[in-house]
Amino acid sequence: MKNLRELNPFRLGFGLMRLPKNPDGSIDIPQVCRMADRFLEAGGTYFDTAYVYDNGASEAAFREAVANRYPRESYTLCTKLNAWMQCSDEKSAKQQFWTSLDRTGAGYFDYYLLHALQRVNIGKYNEYRIWDFIAEQKQKGLVKHYGFSFHADPELLEQLLREHPEVDFVQLQMNYADWENPGVASRRNWEICREHGKPVVIMEPVKGGILANPIPEVREILDRANGQVSYASWALRFCAGLDNILAVLSGMSSLEQMEDNLRTMKDFSPLNDTEMQVIRQAQEALNAARAIPCTSCRYCTEGCPMGIPIPDIFTVYNRREGSPHFRTVREYTIVTTGKGKASQCVQCGQCERACPQHLPIISLLETCREMET
Repeated sequence: MKNLRELNPFRLGFGLMRLPKNPDGSIDIPQVCRMADRFLEAGGTYFDTAYVYDNGASEAAFREAVANRYPRESYTLCTKLNAWMQCSDEKSAKQQFWTSLDRTGAGYFDYYLLHALQRVNIGKYNEYRIWDFIAEQKQKGLVKHYGFSFHADPELLEQLLREHPEVDFVQLQMNYADWENPGVASRRNWEICREHGKPVVIMEPVKGGILANPIPEVREILDRANGQVSYASWALRFCAGLDNILAVLSGMSSLEQMEDNLRTMKDFSPLNDTEMQVIRQAQEALNAARAIPCTSCRYCTEGCPMGIPIPDIFTVYNRREGSPHFRTVREYTIVTTGKGKASQCVQCGQCERACPQHLPIISLLETCREMET
């Protein structure tokens, strides 16, 4: 893991969390194939998925779009084991590894992660002996490099890296909006990984799409500086220009998004001093805006007793507040039809325990209730 450029010189990683969908909700495999083709043609190699993404459909889509169509040496694959979702004991947690091998058809994993570590779930990874299990798979050659993805405070990151100095890399949520956000601590967590000599894979560089279509105040700032490039390009360049980076993941949902990202990464150049000043202005505008910083990972909806589509409700609310999302206020009824409404929250707290952003979801749903009238 010494020469990061040699391992992944293109830097962009194809995140398979938000793949294009057909009208019936299934993954649009032909479009994913075209996206994978363009990614590999441009020099990309790093694909990222997880056992829990789309209930396994993401890993299966990778097999159809990549593993079945390209020689193994032409790509690298990362997937993840989640010891707190879709499993109930040590056996079912470890089975995720073997199921992922079968779903992806990759034969082995170039990179493997313990998924979404945070204070509320770290005990499961220890209780189920997942650390030792993955180390064993590395010894067998089924995993080349392993680490963990992380959604918590710098103190826990320090603790984990002291307890597990053997990990090869860490995946962190990093973007210019969360750089100094105490709930995410992008900058400090990145610094800790550097101090421990652990390369970083960046997730959420455009914050779940928020920075690809930012609030009007940010759009004005970026357009004034350079209206010829996309808003997502600014976000990707901010992340890819940092040192100690193995890959910058982008969860692309269309061929158009892929093409835009490839334009950004072709002949890549980091942000210069003038452009960094523009980013600082955008950060100030974001800090002044009122919005719920939800990335729509949907971990909060797993096990919600009332079936509340929390990310969708937050999207509608943010749209009303002028935040960069895709729905309007009148769509509140649409997103909650046949599902739970904000007013039906029973305050069990499972959503807050699962939230990687550590959002006060219960109180936020209280705020969103006003959209029902």
